[in-house]
Amino acid sequence: MSHPNTFREFRNSETDDSFSSCPRTPLLDSAPVHPSKNRRRPSTVILLLMLGMLGVALLVVVAVKNGNGPDEEVVNPSDCDGTRLSEKTRPVARGVAEGVSAKSFWSLLQAGPTYPWTAKLLAWQTTAFHFQPIKNWMNDPNGPLLYKGWYHLFYQYNPYGAVWGNIVWGHAVSRDLIHWRHLPLAMVPDHWYDINGVWTGSATVLEDGQLVMLYTGSTNESVQVQNLAYPADPVDPLLVDWVKYSGNPVLVPPPGVEVKDFRDPTTAWLTPEGMWRIAIGSKVNKTGISLIYDTNDFKTFKLLDGVLRGVPGTGMWECVDFYPVSKIMENGLDTSVNGPGVKHVMKTSLDDDRNDYYALGSYDSDAGIWTPDDPKIDVGIGLRYDYGIFYASKTFYDKAKNRRILWGWIKETDSEKADIQKGWSSLQAIPRTILFDKKTGSNILQWPVKEVERLRQKKNVFDKVEVKAGSVVHLDVCSASDQLDIAAEFEVDQEALSGLEGTEMTYSCSSSATRGALGPFGLLVLANDALSEQTPVYFYISKDTQGNFKTFFCADHSRSSEATDVDKRIYGSTVPVLKGEKLSMRILVDHSIVESFAQGGRTCITSRIYPTKAIYEDAKIFLFNNATDAGITASLQIWQMSAAYAH
Repeated sequence: MSHPNTFREFRNSETDDSFSSCPRTPLLDSAPVHPSKNRRRPSTVILLLMLGMLGVALLVVVAVKNGNGPDEEVVNPSDCDGTRLSEKTRPVARGVAEGVSAKSFWSLLQAGPTYPWTAKLLAWQTTAFHFQPIKNWMNDPNGPLLYKGWYHLFYQYNPYGAVWGNIVWGHAVSRDLIHWRHLPLAMVPDHWYDINGVWTGSATVLEDGQLVMLYTGSTNESVQVQNLAYPADPVDPLLVDWVKYSGNPVLVPPPGVEVKDFRDPTTAWLTPEGMWRIAIGSKVNKTGISLIYDTNDFKTFKLLDGVLRGVPGTGMWECVDFYPVSKIMENGLDTSVNGPGVKHVMKTSLDDDRNDYYALGSYDSDAGIWTPDDPKIDVGIGLRYDYGIFYASKTFYDKAKNRRILWGWIKETDSEKADIQKGWSSLQAIPRTILFDKKTGSNILQWPVKEVERLRQKKNVFDKVEVKAGSVVHLDVCSASDQLDIAAEFEVDQEALSGLEGTEMTYSCSSSATRGALGPFGLLVLANDALSEQTPVYFYISKDTQGNFKTFFCADHSRSSEATDVDKRIYGSTVPVLKGEKLSMRILVDHSIVESFAQGGRTCITSRIYPTKAIYEDAKIFLFNNATDAGITASLQIWQMSAAYAH
């Protein structure tokens, strides 16, 4: 342990019982009823009632006249059974008081009444080929790895309900990253150092094949500490049983770091000196940082001077990830690789806004410092893995196929009440491969793993479909359009491109759905015939006064559902398009999740969609072109997707 003498005493965390059920007044013990000796006359009772009603009326008049004073409580009428909480006591999102990022989509609580979801509507939301728990809550992917021919996914899991809490490690295995076998819980909170939660961690396979797992535990005093675990039977390829090191915790928060700001150890990598090095997310004031430690046995650690990286204003760094990418080869690299022809990706999940940011840079292993290629797009202020619903991601190196694979947690964006009603919450994104984009030199490429293509069935081809400005074209795929793999290319009318005048008007996906000369155009997925429900995934091209083109890739949730208690925002960002490239997108539609990839995975958007009409056989797909001037020509391949199996 690196700081046995300087670690402050464990502090008692404030008890947060805001999410317990509303208190119920116990029934009073039965008592015998005795006749009253002095019963009031009826006239007296009537007089008292009239005086009481008059008093109530006077109070109402005073309240209306004075209005709400600065210290008066504002009632939230939706809290519990008849019990109303003031704004002052309204609960914060789940997880925050315990020391992790918010685990509830709380903005929806003010969206109005919840939609009357039926069992049929909720059943449709279950995915066919994305990983999800059989029931209950799931969040961060943990310790993914390939071990003795099996892919392992551990994940944050609540075995008792469809909301965050009681966190243990769920566990599943697969031969191909698509079909999964659920196994018994891997680790549960059963020691003082993790009794409040077995939180996020990472796996490291040592040079001799041994496997170690470091994870964050929340102690009996809600202090975040790092713990060591290892397989009880290393010969078992399924890694069913785990042993926690008797000397846990192996790391405690160092001086200057708050006890709830020290979590999520990375996979370890080798230094030139033969030591193993890990990074852990933290913050100092509002500066997000990544602490680094060296070890040779994963039981004792040395904190290095300085930090791997720190960025002011980014807040708490969670789920830090650090790995190399090749500038030369078309494959992934082991986490310990460094040298010429290598860039390093630094990634963090920002607690403040719950998005995953990354940057490319150079790693000085001697100094233990990572430096971004472009400080203007440093970690937390520049590029994101995904511009939709995607968080707490984790990569691992697949040695068998020489690739780096990315997992990401996809939360629900409906109401918590609906999640409880359907009995489960959250998905994992389709695993993605990661490569350095050699064409741009400034970003990575994310792409669904090749194995997902094994689920492709009937193929529909639409070649050079012309879509005039302001029109919509139905694509008949002869069956329901809620399990699809779509590959599309778009060509924009060259005359309209060359004739477009530049403008100083700025465009962004999130703030504008404005029609322009060159967009928006793309696909309407999960749409019904009347288009009262639709989810557009589209490009928008703008041109500034200097003649520079900029292409946006967006997903619009604003008309995705007639329900009022679901996310209705527009997501997206710019996407680099090089000279001579056609605009291209790939979309995976799997019931309530839509994953969209532009230009080979330079920009990605994950959507959670909860339609009420565009489901089952009523789910359709359309081409659309809402540009004012330019026509487009689209060529598409659309595959129906079969379901993966889960045992």
